[in-house]
Amino acid sequence: MKLSEKAKNRQMNKEAIISIILYILYFMWWYVTGFGLGSGDPSTYKYVMGLPLWFVLSSFAGPIILIVAVTFTVKYLFVDMDLENDEEQKNNHKEK
Repeated sequence: MKLSEKAKNRQMNKEAIISIILYILYFMWWYVTGFGLGSGDPSTYKYVMGLPLWFVLSSFAGPIILIVAVTFTVKYLFVDMDLENDEEQKNNHKEK
């Protein structure tokens, strides 16, 4: 997709902000499930296939949710664009 230099910069900033937000949300998920649910007495933990629920949520469910969120983000919010300027592309073609 051909975008102006200003539009490219705006899109790159948007994608960077989205990436940071996804990371912060993932970190919050990991922290709450790992330290929030795992801070009690082990005798009160709920277990899934012999593993504590907090461990399953932070180590298995979290990454799966993140993979789905990143896939959705890349597919629907990110834009496939050329990062080179039109002038750079013309100069590269002339040299070849």
